[in-house]
Amino acid sequence: MRPAPEGPAVKRLALIGGGHAHVHVLDAFARQPFPDTEVTLISPYPRQIYSGMLPGWIAGHYSIEQCAIPIDLLARRAGIRFVQTACTDIDLESKQVRCANGQLIPFDLVSIDSGPTVNLDHTPGASLRALPIRPIEEFVTEWPDLLQRARLQTPGFRQAIIGDGAAGTELAFAIAHRFSREKIVHARITLIGGNDRPLSGLPAGLRNEALSLLKQRGIEYLPNRRAIEFLPEAVYLSDDTKIACDASLIVTGAAAPAWPSRSGLACDSDGFIRVTSTLQSGSHPWVFAAGDVAAYADPRPKSGVFAVRAGPVLANNLRAACAGTALQIWSPQVRALYLISTGKRHALAAWGPLSTSGNWVWRWKDRIDHRFVQRFS
Repeated sequence: MRPAPEGPAVKRLALIGGGHAHVHVLDAFARQPFPDTEVTLISPYPRQIYSGMLPGWIAGHYSIEQCAIPIDLLARRAGIRFVQTACTDIDLESKQVRCANGQLIPFDLVSIDSGPTVNLDHTPGASLRALPIRPIEEFVTEWPDLLQRARLQTPGFRQAIIGDGAAGTELAFAIAHRFSREKIVHARITLIGGNDRPLSGLPAGLRNEALSLLKQRGIEYLPNRRAIEFLPEAVYLSDDTKIACDASLIVTGAAAPAWPSRSGLACDSDGFIRVTSTLQSGSHPWVFAAGDVAAYADPRPKSGVFAVRAGPVLANNLRAACAGTALQIWSPQVRALYLISTGKRHALAAWGPLSTSGNWVWRWKDRIDHRFVQRFS
């Protein structure tokens, strides 16, 4: 008697992180499961706080639930195993994900969308006295205590924000609005940027209006200075000045986690995973990556806009890799739409050289953000 023919081998796909691109993968799997594939999602948090709505939450326009995508429920809906822990390393020889809870999770294919970190090690005092914006979940946990300190210390609470890119500028506006709503009188908010050009992280068409609004809202702006030490009640800057502050937020550029480079994946000089136009690792083709943790073949700024756009292609290519079919090329958009809220129900918008602003822009941004979150909720 001949043995029964074996069925197709089951692929094991591990998804590391619950970022914007992986939300699309979870949704695609729920709509049409990958054939003969067991999928495990590994993330330290059961939800994703959508970064585009975080300033609105700080300003008091949204509840945190309105800003959250429940990735654990998305995984359950798709029949995907969810392991709530962090990845600490990948063993590329044995093809296993090492987890903070001690688990080893085997894989045939792995996709990484774990997001960026903030490196506090290079600035004395930062890890003790500054609050980084990332991981967002940890910031969300700490923000109510910071706000309560400001309420109790009024008048004259002093808030420093390190980083004058789009995220730091939005947070400065959001905090100024929240302090006003909370009747925190005579609060002093200082936005500190390390670039030669003021607000160089913003599209050129928005910089002058943003600078004007910072002045109107009473937000002190100090460009071309870096924070070089965090003291108990001050930040020491690179121009040998000290800024007195009661709380410091770090909203500087994204940093790469240490484990991708340590594992042996090909990374750029900053430690971000080098990927090809198909979102595959340049050194290990069974590894995929997208979002801020990836260094794209066609470089783009670290922005959720590009992670969202990469999501559908990543989902398609993971499906194709499991099935052994051709992969799709991802061509990131040349221009991205920038929508920057200014605390009140008002926002700035830029598309290439075109820019505009107004309350209607905020309503437009609000609809886009709510639509994105509700699609996956």
